[in-house]
This record gives sequence, structure tokens and C-alpha cells, in this order.
Amino acid sequence: MGSNRRRLILLTLAAVAAGAAALGALAAVAVLEWGWYDVAANRQHFQPVHSALEQAMHASVRKHASGIKAPALASPELIRRGAAIYQAHCVACHGGPGVPQEVFGMGMQPVPGPLVDAARRWKAAEMYWIVRHGIKMSGMPAWEYHLGDADIWATVAFLAELPKLTPQAYSAQVAAAGHAAGPSASAPARPPDQQRGRVALTQYACQACHMIPGVTGSRVYVGPPLEGVASRVFIAGRLPNSADSMVAWIRNPQHTDPRTAMPMLGVSEQDAHDIAAYLQSLH
Repeated sequence: MGSNRRRLILLTLAAVAAGAAALGALAAVAVLEWGWYDVAANRQHFQPVHSALEQAMHASVRKHASGIKAPALASPELIRRGAAIYQAHCVACHGGPGVPQEVFGMGMQPVPGPLVDAARRWKAAEMYWIVRHGIKMSGMPAWEYHLGDADIWATVAFLAELPKLTPQAYSAQVAAAGHAAGPSASAPARPPDQQRGRVALTQYACQACHMIPGVTGSRVYVGPPLEGVASRVFIAGRLPNSADSMVAWIRNPQHTDPRTAMPMLGVSEQDAHDIAAYLQSLH
């Protein structure tokens, strides 16, 4: 009798769990398919959702940055370089002491908050990781493919200075930095890396116009799908299909076809070779 009772209890619990799962699945369908969740940027997350996502983000950054060792960051030259990079790439979304974000930064969800206290909340290695890798679903891009490693550390060095700067000192710092935010010396050439090329495609927003095998994105038809691109005879209908032709097309499409809508994206030589290596693997 006791065994039958236990079996009945287990079956009841299983039925309850199955029912809960079914209700959860139905709720998910309602949210995803019936448009119940309001995705408008002028509708904030519920506070518990925001808090949970923020906590998950903090835990993830700390875990993934735990093995990074920060270099010495006190050099005035490094800080000056970081100030120029911050002014060129960061202030539009994050603002600065006495300087507001641009309108689009103010309206983003979640809000890309000011970084004047970032060094008090994050370790240098953690700030480096965030700048290098970005944060999903937040608008924070990964700068790995657009700034060299030395420039990322320079940015971190400047972030460490921000809490000390008054609005006047901040203005003087970025003014003194001048045009120091130009491209730093490129890394030594190395053999093309297919997997790095796959990621590089996402960092130049190639999936915004093309459907690319192995790259997550929407169904878009601005540019042709790139499935099987390695088997095509020509690139853009003009260049014989090869890795070198692919690099030339990626870096300067208007040179090959002045009428093309494909823009010059500022793809570096190394990134173009990596991207070409990945695309040449798509047979």
C-alpha cells in the first residue's frame, strides 16, 4: 500500500510539472507569437527583469575577466591617448563630466550610463573585458575589431582617471589629447583565421545586409545570401573568385563596382583576410 501511495504521489507531481511546463510553453507562445511583449524602446523593462539582467551581466563580466592581468596604466601618454579615444568613440553614448550623452544615447534601453564612476565599480581587467568584448543586448559594441589592444588599455587608463576629473579638467584633458585617436600601428601579419573571420563579419555588421551561414541574423535581402559563395565563379559579377579578390572587394567595393550600394566599412587588412578565409570555406 505504501509503495502504491508513493507511486501515486510521484505520478501526481509529474502531472503537475507537465502541466506547469505546458502553461509556460503557452505563455511563451503568447509573448513571442501574439506580440504581447512591448518591444518599444520608450517602454522600460520591469524592474525585476532589469535587475536580473544586470546581475547576470556583472557576474558574467567578473567570471570572464578573472584571468586578465592589467598592465601599468599610470603613464600620462597612455591616459592622453585614452582621452582621445574616449572623446572619439565613447562620449556620444556615455557622456563625460559636465558633458551629456547624445540624444540617441539617452533613449537607449538599457541606458548606457555615465562612466565617471566606472573605475569605482569595476576592476581594470573587467573594464578591459567590457570594452574589448561588448555586452549583448545592451548596445555596447565589442571594440576588439576596431581598436588595437594597446588602445583598449589606454581607454581603461583614462576611465581610471575619470572619477578625479571636474568638468573643466575633463574638457582640458580631451582638448590636450587633440587628434591622438588616429589608428594605432597595426599588428604584425599572421595567417588568416577562419573562425576569427566569422566573428569579424558580425563586428562589421555584415549580417545586417547578408544572410551568412554560421552567423546569427535576421532574414535580410539587401545583399545576396552568402551561402555557397566559395563555389561561385565571380565575386560581384566581376572579380574571379579567390581569397585575394574577396579581400579587395571587402576593403573597397566601389573600386570594383562604382555603382554598388555596398559601403566601405573600414575593414582592416588582417580582418579582411580573416573574413575572406571564412567566406572561402562556404561551399
